[in-house]
Amino acid sequence: QVQLVESGGGLVQSGGSLRLSCVASGSIFRIDTMGWYRQAPGKQRELVADITSSGSTKYADFVKGRFTISRDNAKNTVYLQMNSLKPEDTAVYHCNAVRLRYPAYTSWGQGTQVTVSS
Repeated sequence: QVQLVESGGGLVQSGGSLRLSCVASGSIFRIDTMGWYRQAPGKQRELVADITSSGSTKYADFVKGRFTISRDNAKNTVYLQMNSLKPEDTAVYHCNAVRLRYPAYTSWGQGTQVTVSS
């Protein structure tokens, strides 16, 4: 089993920056892809970005070049650098880890709150 702990959320003004971190522990050698999702009040959880163990990345359209996902395998950590933040970025951000091959699994962190004021 993989445990995920996020940190780095907080309150920031529009146009500001935050960097989220997610540290994985447990069966970390089995992780294939790690990603960031977010959920705003009254909205469904949505993918923000993900990254494979080899460093391939995907981003949601709404990021528009503002966010960067990265991964440090030596530290078992995935990061989300968020720049030019907008009020609509306000949400709880969750880290996840996915194992694609048997035994497959998906693990989720507890979430960290990001609030962007105008």
